[in-house]
Amino acid sequence: MPISASSPENEHSPQGRRQAGALTSENHSLAVRGDWTLADYQTLKQTVREYSGQQWDTANIDLTELGRVDTAGASLLVALLGPETLIALTKQDGTLPDEQSTLLQAVADALQEKPSPEPERLAPISQFLTETGKTVEAIWHLIYLLSGFVGQILATLFAVLPRPKRWRVTAFVAAIQDTGLNALPIVALLTFLVGAVVAFLGATVLTGFGATIYTVNLVAFSFLREFGVLLAAILLAGRTASAFTAQIGAMKVNEELDAIRTLGLDPVELLVIPRVLAMMISLPILTFVGMLAGLVGGGVVCAIALDISPAQFMAIMERDIALKHFLVGMSKAPIFAFLIAAIGCLEGFKVGGSAQSVGVHTTSSVVQSIFAVILLDAGAALFFMEMGW
Repeated sequence: MPISASSPENEHSPQGRRQAGALTSENHSLAVRGDWTLADYQTLKQTVREYSGQQWDTANIDLTELGRVDTAGASLLVALLGPETLIALTKQDGTLPDEQSTLLQAVADALQEKPSPEPERLAPISQFLTETGKTVEAIWHLIYLLSGFVGQILATLFAVLPRPKRWRVTAFVAAIQDTGLNALPIVALLTFLVGAVVAFLGATVLTGFGATIYTVNLVAFSFLREFGVLLAAILLAGRTASAFTAQIGAMKVNEELDAIRTLGLDPVELLVIPRVLAMMISLPILTFVGMLAGLVGGGVVCAIALDISPAQFMAIMERDIALKHFLVGMSKAPIFAFLIAAIGCLEGFKVGGSAQSVGVHTTSSVVQSIFAVILLDAGAALFFMEMGW
């Protein structure tokens, strides 16, 4: 509905409240009369067409008999006179009421073609620093959101654990099957192959030093401390974190999360806690399987290429590899699992209202999970090295 402004003289005129708008031109002068409103839009539009193409000087334009004006009529006056001329006329002519003058200026300013601002050109160094600052700000925002979400998970977890009636056992068991049992074959196969590759590399390098027997130590140290947990965590980051994001994101797109909140339920308790707990149980199991599969792969290569029998392989491990290396690797698994599940669920809650947003945040959850796992593993390796563990 158009916004309108009226002249007090026209409202109280003896001819009545409404007088159709019109244009009259004499001696290169133009007079605008009557009401310029939506009711007479088609007639006024035809009248404006008759006078279009002419240039009018503000000194030769008379608006003293202008009646009611709304946005539709003001747009016609802009088309007739031009936005610059109409703005200048309303500023010069003091006979127009304030509401009419303000309306005409607002419509003319809105319809005035404004040149698009030229993009600011920055020097290469300034542009590099600007992009670096934006990236750092985005990373800080991600860390801030993740820290808050982790705190929310812990608060909900401590509130739910003492209350067995609120445990979601079915969802928990289903999540264990999805994240643990279904991922077992691929983790075992991958770690077996990586163990064989590490043994081949060790045999190739150590042969020149006459120390091929230490290939056993290389395989055992690498898988017990690093590769077992790291490969399992990276596989779950790509396989399970993306699944968490897609599942929760699809629920948000379908407004199922809003329905859960409407029912008085907490989405974190209902959707996040079972997945986090399932991951914290599944990843240590997968880590243990990955360690065994990697050692088996290394043992097969040692038996085939280096004539180190399985019995000798196990004897060297028992003699040279301490239990602490196994404990160091296993201690990382629950922390990695918690972090991967938290990132996957958080990205799911950040999904917008489109399928494209689901894909974007699914990709983001995989990248963030893998990066966080590797970064945390590097920090843990430095810590354990300094502690002599």
